[in-house]
Amino acid sequence: MMWQHLDRYLHYLQYQRQYSPHTLISYQNDLSQFISFAAAASCSDPREVTTTLIRNYLASLLKSGMSKRSIARKLSALKSLFKYLLREGIIENNPIRPVAAPRQDKPLPTVLSMEQARRLMELPPEAGFEGIRDRAILELLYGCGLRLSELLNLLPGNLDFSGELVRVMGKRRKERLVPLGSYAIAALRNYLDIRAKTFPELHPAAPLFLTAKCKKMYPLAVQKMSHAYMSLLSEQEHLSPHVLRHTFATHLLDRGADLMAVKELLGHESLSTTQVYTHVSRDRLKEIYRQAHPRADRLSK
Repeated sequence: MMWQHLDRYLHYLQYQRQYSPHTLISYQNDLSQFISFAAAASCSDPREVTTTLIRNYLASLLKSGMSKRSIARKLSALKSLFKYLLREGIIENNPIRPVAAPRQDKPLPTVLSMEQARRLMELPPEAGFEGIRDRAILELLYGCGLRLSELLNLLPGNLDFSGELVRVMGKRRKERLVPLGSYAIAALRNYLDIRAKTFPELHPAAPLFLTAKCKKMYPLAVQKMSHAYMSLLSEQEHLSPHVLRHTFATHLLDRGADLMAVKELLGHESLSTTQVYTHVSRDRLKEIYRQAHPRADRLSK
């Protein structure tokens, strides 16, 4: 019975909430794991699920060595499922309501310094299709704070050079307009020029960013490319395209941007998601203070 409810819930997420295929797969995997655990405990009806069963499930995940972050994600998926079941009248009481996520330390996002970001933009070769394309990709990721999926789904028609804007389709198909800086515009113009020369018979509906074989760029290719360039400048871990999104937000706040404006530029639904970047900026301010002010160090003389 629980498997049938899971199918209906996933259908609801796909067609009513318009969740992405990647998110749907994540929900399916997380919820299937719990349903299998419940079945092993002779529980196949959502009305029979108890708070104790859910807590035992979370304890088993923790005992298996799973990170608190991953456990919190699975708990979030379960809370969404039971909220749906309650709303649909399938259950009368929500057994997950008293269950709290394991307390965890939130690591600060990895960011590049302004000098590292500037040097990164200059690393791709200025000649050849791939070098010019890579420079345009990096300029967009850093200059606009795009998610990788947003970048790869862009079409040439999303670019408005005269208005200096790019139209982005974010999570849950929420559209937003993000300003294009002069460096990004120049890099994109160069890329579109060599793109037209390299593929003169390209279909008008083709994605903006293509491989050298005229195929749509895939996420792993962008991840490998961005990591290769960033690793030349930084020894930090987790140097993914998302680092440039973090860097975009942090540099805006470092230079006085309003938090609400940064939230809109990033396409965040909640301000709390954006507030993590204020901690990064605050730490940088403290470091600058410690290094520059004669009274910052208690041992200063």
